[in-house]
Amino acid sequence: MLEGKGPGRVTWAEGAVGAGAVSPPLRQLEAAGAVGQREAGRDERGGDRREGSGRSRVSLAAGSSRSPLPAPRSPLPAPRAAPAPPPAAPALPAAMGSFSAADYLVFAALLLASAAIGVYCALAGGGARSSKDFLTGGRRMRAVPVALSLTASFMSAVTVLGTPAEVYRFGAVFSVFALTYLLVVVASAEVFLPVFYRLGVTSTYEYLELRFNRYIRLCGTVLFIVQTILYTGIVIYAPALALNQVTGFDRWGAVVATGVVCTFYCALGGLKAVVWTDVFQVGVMVAGFASVIIQASVVQGGIDTILSDAYNGGRLNFWNFNPNPLQRHTFWTIIIGGTFTWTSIYGVNQSQVQRYIACKNRFQAKLSLYVNLLGLWTILTCSVFCGLALYSRYHDCDPWTAKKVSAEDQLMPYLVLDILQDYPGVPGLFVACAYSGTLSTVSSSINALAAVTVEDLIRPYFRSLSERSLFWISQGMSVLYGVLCIGMAALASLMGALLQAALSIFGMIGGPLLGLFSLGILVPFGNSVGAFVGLLAGFVISLWIGIGAQLYPPLPERTMPLHLSTYGCNSTYNGTHVTTATEMPFSTGTFDIHNVERTPLMNNWYSLSYLYFSTIGTLTTLFVGMLLSLSTGGRKQNLDPRFLLTKEDFLSNFDIFKKKDHVLSYKSHLVESGGTDNPAFSHVELNFTDPSDKFSGTRL
Repeated sequence: MLEGKGPGRVTWAEGAVGAGAVSPPLRQLEAAGAVGQREAGRDERGGDRREGSGRSRVSLAAGSSRSPLPAPRSPLPAPRAAPAPPPAAPALPAAMGSFSAADYLVFAALLLASAAIGVYCALAGGGARSSKDFLTGGRRMRAVPVALSLTASFMSAVTVLGTPAEVYRFGAVFSVFALTYLLVVVASAEVFLPVFYRLGVTSTYEYLELRFNRYIRLCGTVLFIVQTILYTGIVIYAPALALNQVTGFDRWGAVVATGVVCTFYCALGGLKAVVWTDVFQVGVMVAGFASVIIQASVVQGGIDTILSDAYNGGRLNFWNFNPNPLQRHTFWTIIIGGTFTWTSIYGVNQSQVQRYIACKNRFQAKLSLYVNLLGLWTILTCSVFCGLALYSRYHDCDPWTAKKVSAEDQLMPYLVLDILQDYPGVPGLFVACAYSGTLSTVSSSINALAAVTVEDLIRPYFRSLSERSLFWISQGMSVLYGVLCIGMAALASLMGALLQAALSIFGMIGGPLLGLFSLGILVPFGNSVGAFVGLLAGFVISLWIGIGAQLYPPLPERTMPLHLSTYGCNSTYNGTHVTTATEMPFSTGTFDIHNVERTPLMNNWYSLSYLYFSTIGTLTTLFVGMLLSLSTGGRKQNLDPRFLLTKEDFLSNFDIFKKKDHVLSYKSHLVESGGTDNPAFSHVELNFTDPSDKFSGTRL
């Protein structure tokens, strides 16, 4: 997904990825070739007036030399009085930018604990005995661990590094995503989950064959594999680069260690290991955020001071109801565009669906989604408040504009070393926090890739293979995809800015796929012809907008970056101490075309908010698919109603209030020891060998 980041700036936004994820901030990839080491010329530009230690900042909090920004009177406590700037202070200490042994030990402990959980899950209860056990946890998972796993997979390193930087630059309007998450969870739980759970699919693309035909299933599977390998490699590499350039944290050591550990516990323990390591990693993420929030509040003089600085700087811009779709972030673009974008992840993405259909019954599956909503709100609140703390800390000396960091995604590591370097091991906790998001996303992707490969590409064509053989193949696929993801991370380091365009295109695939699944589940007369043509049309429209926006990015009045200042830095400027945020200190586009007269097409169609790209792809696929289906005899097809969303799916939510329990008695055989009480799954395999090419498997 494309994201405006200033004039001539379109980057992949948080909100346009699979695996729950979310799309990683990749601006540091563009700067990697040109910057290399972290701003070695910092001292030549004049030192930052801030001293790096937490103790020094506490003293500044008591009597700061910062001048408040001109703004309306705040209802919050007034900012601290600020006399004239003090004399020149020395540059940031040399210790800024280095990690101690304790920090590396904390990071190593994260990896070891994750690996240990994988070993335990592989050995406990005799381990997995079949591919179903390996890929779906035996369909015996409960709501709470699955909910935490969904949260961890959704919140990758982009949340830890990218969201605070987003709030720092564009304000707390990002917190409106809390309402979007609610809509996304409701849509996923009430529209898509009932159908997937009832059919008992392991791969979401299996539904496409049941509903349409094998060729559309194959298209979806191949697209998912390609885009997920590409995305997962970037998830591994991007945070490693950002942390390396600011903290000196070993880049390739982190990349290899992350990939190897993920591959190890995914191949050993399967989905069960992935879920329980995610539970642990969510705790690490919250602990890392909490350490930054608590220390920032202490150093800045309290939460009231942080909110006051944010208010005076215009960062508390929650309610922008401008309906203009060209504005990057408003209430409506986040609610409408964000809902379509994230539903393509939660509703139909294999990495997420595979978790909640692994629950022991449908009630637990739905409960996992709603409990996960609490986790999403918690992580969002932490990341937004970290962004406000960033602004409070640097509102008069922006490290990015002052060239202290080479990309926005390096701001959080910079803050951590600034305020926590006197506490050995705590900066390492933040690194563990960032890499917990990476580990959870990568492990989710590896497990999902193994699942779709086995279920979509191997099982249908090699029916003679036993469950035990498929289990070994699933483990082998996990190892293979882990190696491929590490290789993709290495390739990412060489591709630089070219990769930005590839990932921008990748981010737009989710919209047309959501439209395809919606056509199958919501439109009874949708057929395979309409599905294929609609999918093709959705991709064409999405790529047109995305590539156009990449070549001719929106103007700054569309992206609306907020004010950044450097008047508090001890640097020499030409008579002024203010730099506005409408000019970016670094290259702003991948294939940005300069000196071209703007046309109405560039200023309107290519300047749509990046959140609407997925919306347009979804609606185009849906409407074109409906029209083609109607014109090609869609009403005449004999369709199994189990492939559609029905009113009974909604009414079944109230079964819990009935006095008598209704138990499906479809089983004509004894339940095997260690089996499942999930009524959606039968020991009889679905059968598609009927010459009429109609569904002839088990009917519940």
